[in-house]
Amino acid sequence: MGISTRKTQSSKENVFSILIPTWNNLQYLKQCIKSLRKYSSFDHQIIVHVNEGKDGTIEWLDSQDDIDYTFSEKNLGVCYALNAARTLVDTNYILYMNDDMFVCPGWDKALWEEVEQIRHNRFFISATAIEPDAQSNCSIEADFGRTIQTFRESELLSSYQALDKADWNGATWPPNLVHKDIWDMVGGYSVEFSPGLYSDPDFSMKLWQSGIRLFKGVGRSRVYHFGSISTKRVKINPGYYQFIAKWGITSSTLTNYFLKRGTAYTGPLEELTVSPWLKFKNCFKRIQLLFNSYFGVGS
Repeated sequence: MGISTRKTQSSKENVFSILIPTWNNLQYLKQCIKSLRKYSSFDHQIIVHVNEGKDGTIEWLDSQDDIDYTFSEKNLGVCYALNAARTLVDTNYILYMNDDMFVCPGWDKALWEEVEQIRHNRFFISATAIEPDAQSNCSIEADFGRTIQTFRESELLSSYQALDKADWNGATWPPNLVHKDIWDMVGGYSVEFSPGLYSDPDFSMKLWQSGIRLFKGVGRSRVYHFGSISTKRVKINPGYYQFIAKWGITSSTLTNYFLKRGTAYTGPLEELTVSPWLKFKNCFKRIQLLFNSYFGVGS
């Protein structure tokens, strides 16, 4: 598994290191980086991990003088991609972003203001996604186009601030921001979840286990998300059962009960008192996993 890198000159002015995994998705990647250059309030280090790059991604990146990248000839998935990109990080703050996202003006200023308010590094915060079909209760559902060809950028830019969404609990999915020391403490993204399904809640669970309780979605920080362009093409891993096997609970238990994902933000999360019903539910899921594994169900 060879990974090559290209590093441009670093800048002390950069605020975030933005990690973007991409897999033969050049047109969306260009759109994403165009928005970062145009609508960011600060300078940032952009680091792309290129999986395969058979669509001219490497050639395009080589023509850009402000983007660092790592490259693998095979598609290693998002977990290896993020961990490879981490090796080039120059700033204190790592932000993971999908290549099919388009940032709205002020997206980074809102996140940075949160960081300055918090005054410590034990946090996990997310921007708020606007999606044609909301993938969770953390997202704003509003359709400004499902593809680059149908994307109505000017309409988005004139409307995004008026869309109603307050700060919310349970930062899990990208774009998300974490201090590099916290990233390193929990070991980045877990490669056993490659190519990546359920790696996001796994990362959140590792943060929870390390004592992080500030999981916040920032309502004022907004990005448009076309919607899992790459994951529709990949053969997915059995992440649901991998999560149960690793943590002894379902991912929905984590997001709904521990992180209270999507509910109104009122401050750092409290310790969870597990109800008898919740204990029974997760015990049943573990038994189901053992049964399926023993009898080869679904294999």
